Amino acid sequence: MTTDSCSRQHDVYDASCPCRQLLDLLANKWSALALGALEDGPRRFGALRDRLDGVSPKVLTATLRRLEEQGLIDRTVYPSVPLHVEYQLTALGRDACAPLAALRQWAVANIDRFPALTGAA
Repeated sequence: MTTDSCSRQHDVYDASCPCRQLLDLLANKWSALALGALEDGPRRFGALRDRLDGVSPKVLTATLRRLEEQGLIDRTVYPSVPLHVEYQLTALGRDACAPLAALRQWAVANIDRFPALTGAA
C-alpha cells in the first residue's frame, strides 16, 4: 500500500477516522513525555514517575496501559520480591519518538514566544 492510497483511505479530519484515536494518544503530554523518557532504554515505574515530574501514579499507570495496548511499549514483569516491572519502547514506539522529540524540542526552543505561558508579559 502506498502512502497516497493510505491517505485516500484515512482522513484525520473525518470524525470516524481511526487516526483520531492515535492522535489523541500521542498528542497527550504524558504519552509524549513517557515515550521520550524511554528513549534511553528500559525504566521501572518509579524511575518513569520521577522523570515525569508532576504526573500522578494513577495517570502514569493509565498512560502506560494505553501505550502498551497500542503496541508502543512493552511491559516486562520479573518475578522477584517485590515484583520488578520494566517498560521499554517497541519498534513502533521508537518510530513514534522522532516526531514527538521534534515537537518537544520545538516547545523548548519557542517557549519564550508565548509570554502568557512564561509569565513574561
